[in-house]
Amino acid sequence: MPDLPLLLGHRGARASKSIPENTFASFDLALQHGCDGFEFDVRLTGCGRSVVCHDPTIDDVTVSRADASQLTHLPLLEHVLQRYGQRAFLDIELKVAGLESKVLNSLREFRMEEDYVVSSFLSEVVMELKTRSQKIQAGIICDKAGQLVCWRETNADYVIPHYSLVTPKLIKEVQSAGRKLLTWTVNDRKAMLRLAEWGVDGIISDETELLVETFT
Repeated sequence: MPDLPLLLGHRGARASKSIPENTFASFDLALQHGCDGFEFDVRLTGCGRSVVCHDPTIDDVTVSRADASQLTHLPLLEHVLQRYGQRAFLDIELKVAGLESKVLNSLREFRMEEDYVVSSFLSEVVMELKTRSQKIQAGIICDKAGQLVCWRETNADYVIPHYSLVTPKLIKEVQSAGRKLLTWTVNDRKAMLRLAEWGVDGIISDETELLVETFT
């Protein structure tokens, strides 16, 4: 097998039923299980704060219209960077446009130079990030085959397809272009081993205990 891939928790240790995803407790658990880092989601509040959450609505509150005071139970991006930025690989997924400047400022503030990727399904977000900073590590997420044709156009440093889209040919194309390939959400041991043998650069999983146990 090639060098082991990065082992990343999906929204922390998402498979844990007792701990909410996208929280410090979930992030801590993924690291306790032995992951190299984790993926998490960021949205923009109506008052312009960068909050960590996946869904557009939380407890009947629409995040994009909310004041941060209505969402005090959600972590802020800057607090995640401060707490984990120097000890874990962070996959920072931007769910909406409009966060680009805030993310870049936060990365500079907390001196994030490596061991991270700012990712998005939105190609315009990835291109905007790369336009504003050539140094930023940006990634394009894909869940449909048709989206894979645009990864070169975005100038992304990481290509992050759903595992069902990954083939040895795609891995070779991405890596030959000087990019890296992470894949999600891989919750089956056989799939984890197969993807690692093919040479993916990282595996994102809900099943963080299984992920680490598979490679130890």
